[in-house]
Amino acid sequence: MNKLVFFLGPGGAGKTTLAKAVAARRPAAVFDMDILLRPAATAIMTMHGLDPDDRDSDEYKKLCRDLGYRITMDAALDNIGLSSDIYVVGPFTKEAADPEWIGRELARIGRTLEEVEVKVVLVGLADAAMFRERLEGRHSALDTLKFAHWENFSASLGPRTVAWPLPSAQVAQIDNSHPDRNVAVAAVEAFIYGEEATA
Repeated sequence: MNKLVFFLGPGGAGKTTLAKAVAARRPAAVFDMDILLRPAATAIMTMHGLDPDDRDSDEYKKLCRDLGYRITMDAALDNIGLSSDIYVVGPFTKEAADPEWIGRELARIGRTLEEVEVKVVLVGLADAAMFRERLEGRHSALDTLKFAHWENFSASLGPRTVAWPLPSAQVAQIDNSHPDRNVAVAAVEAFIYGEEATA
């Protein structure tokens, strides 16, 4: 059975970059919520006369947030049982706080946590200043509201946890602050694959 690995954390932490870097070394498919939702979110926000690049307002969360997680998880769950591992990327803030969420998701395809190896990579950075530097460096219009409401956004940047009933060995806190990306990539690969990790 293939692995289902979640890369969770705030915007700018480097979730997608880490997931793609490990996937380049392993047979894995990357399901990034930002990418999967983008066409629908842009269309929905535009139809409501709202900023199509907004990904942080209450209006966006009401209209698009849950749809994004549904699209992402439907795509990921559809690949359970194939040869490639599945990497799911997104903040998953509300979902990670719900102990029953992962069980309900697996039940949608008739599976349980005993049948699917689920791991969680909680990606973070050293401090809010580094988050701001990384966000500025990616030059994305999707981050405009984060900068406009930096005090509120930065309050959400602390270490995260996951309430799902997983053994502690299946959850890893990864500090992605090191300037050499390979340091975090190696740590993530070793966490996911253990002794199978490549040099």
